[in-house]
Amino acid sequence: MMANNHENVNETSEIKQMNDDGKKTKHKTEIKERKPKIRLIPIWLRLILVMLLLALSLVAGAMIGYGVIGEGSPGDVFKKETWMKISDIVKKETE
Repeated sequence: MMANNHENVNETSEIKQMNDDGKKTKHKTEIKERKPKIRLIPIWLRLILVMLLLALSLVAGAMIGYGVIGEGSPGDVFKKETWMKISDIVKKETE
């Protein structure tokens, strides 16, 4: 966590500037404390959500690819035999 540099809400500071006559003048400015941002969804929960969405899209893509494009049954994506067949096809083509 970052330490808060400004303890007082309405702290004043003097700024010395040169005016048109060459004389130094003092201006007072107020420094306001910034409120920390409160996240609606914590970072750790965001990471978990992203990982779940990636897994969901991987499963949905495999089901659409095998079931719709490959003209098979979308439920067959979850069977071990399907992946063994795909693995054999890929190995056969690389030889």
